[in-house]
Amino acid sequence: MDSFEQRKKDVLAKLDKSSIGKWDEKILKLCEKINSLENYYTTSSCSGRILVMQDQEKKGPNLFELVSHDLISYEKFMKCLPTNFHKRSFKFKQEPLILHVMCNELESAKKLLEKAQLSGWKRSGIIFAEKRIVVELLSTEKLEFPLISDGEFLVDEKFLKIVLKKANENMKRGWKKIQKLEKII
Repeated sequence: MDSFEQRKKDVLAKLDKSSIGKWDEKILKLCEKINSLENYYTTSSCSGRILVMQDQEKKGPNLFELVSHDLISYEKFMKCLPTNFHKRSFKFKQEPLILHVMCNELESAKKLLEKAQLSGWKRSGIIFAEKRIVVELLSTEKLEFPLISDGEFLVDEKFLKIVLKKANENMKRGWKKIQKLEKII
C-alpha cells in the first residue's frame, strides 16, 4: 500500500475530533462520496455555522456561548445567550461551509477544484504542504460583527432579526452548494 492509501486509511479510521463530536449531517453525504473515490479523502468539514463567541485573541475554555449548525430563530438565539455577560465582550459570526480534501496528485486536485468552483465554492484553492496536496473548498457566505462590548448589547432587536435572517439565508445557500457539488462529483 502506498503512503497516500495508508494515510487515507489511517485518517478515515480515526474518531471524530470536531467541536460537535460527530459528523456534520448536512455535509456527510458529500464527504462519503469523496472518500469513496480512489484519489481523495476528506480531513475536515463543516456545512457552516452560526455562533456567538468571546471576542478575544486566543482560543481558550468557554470560548463559545452559542454554536448552531442549523437555522436559528431570534427567539432561540436569545434563549441561548446568558443574561449576565460580566463585562465581557462577544462577537456574532456566521461562518461559511468549508471542506479540506487530500489528493493523491495535482491533476486530481485540479479536477476537484474545477467541480467545486462550478458548484459555487468561490474561495477555494490548492495548498501544497510537506509533499501533500490539499484542496481547500470554502464558500463566501459570511457575517461577523461585535455583538456585546463590556457586557452591553451593541445592537437592537430589529438589527439582530435582520442579521439572523441573512445568516439563515447564507446557511441555506451554502447547503445548496454542497448538494450541487455532490451531484457534479
